[in-house]
Amino acid sequence: QVQLVESGGGLVQAGGSLRLSCAASGSIISINVMGWYRQAPGKQRDLVADITSGGSTNYADSVKGRFTISRDNAKNTVYLQMNSLKAEDTAVYYCNAGVVARNPVGLFEVWGQGTLVTVSS
Repeated sequence: QVQLVESGGGLVQAGGSLRLSCAASGSIISINVMGWYRQAPGKQRDLVADITSGGSTNYADSVKGRFTISRDNAKNTVYLQMNSLKAEDTAVYYCNAGVVARNPVGLFEVWGQGTLVTVSS
């Protein structure tokens, strides 16, 4: 069984910064794409950014130039550095990963439990 555990959410003033972390653990053979999604109250869950095992990144237009996604493959961990935060960035942020696991064997899409980011204006 594979788990994703997020950390780093909290309350920050507009213009401030936060760094989210997400660590995968369990019977992992490899991890393909890792990403961050967010869901604001009453809205759907949307992609914020993702990164392949080779380091290729993809960002939502709304966060380009402000957020940076990175990963440490040796630690099975993905990060999201969020700068110049705006009130509209307020949401629950979820980590997501495509994991090749060994017990049971297979490719699984795994979600974290979510971490709340609140940006006060």
